Amino acid sequence: SYPELSHFWTDPGSHPFLIRVDGRLAGFARVSNVSRIHTPFEGHSVAEFFVLRGCRRNGVGTWAATRLFDLFPGRWEIATPASNVPAIAFWRSVSQRYTGGRYEEVWATQDGWRGTIESFVSPSAHRSQ
Repeated sequence: SYPELSHFWTDPGSHPFLIRVDGRLAGFARVSNVSRIHTPFEGHSVAEFFVLRGCRRNGVGTWAATRLFDLFPGRWEIATPASNVPAIAFWRSVSQRYTGGRYEEVWATQDGWRGTIESFVSPSAHRSQ
């Protein structure tokens, strides 16, 4: 059971994606317009991101994240719980590589949640202006 699954299709501003490799399911992602720390928020956030274990550490996650950033130009936030150390390292690396180091990382605590938030403006937004 995955209670958040219904949010994939019902939340306004929610964009669900399946990640496929060679036609096979490799994971899923959901882009949202909800920020963990900013209200109001005009931008995009990674609400859900999962890559199957057998598809990890071979570039699938980086490729999928990059595609999302390119599809949705503008401000991005990626919130990762402090307890998910591998995901923090992944998003830090992806943000560094994607932006060429032009991103910000903050530690946040809100309503019992604690973790990192990577934020940047998608370079695609700069190219489209």
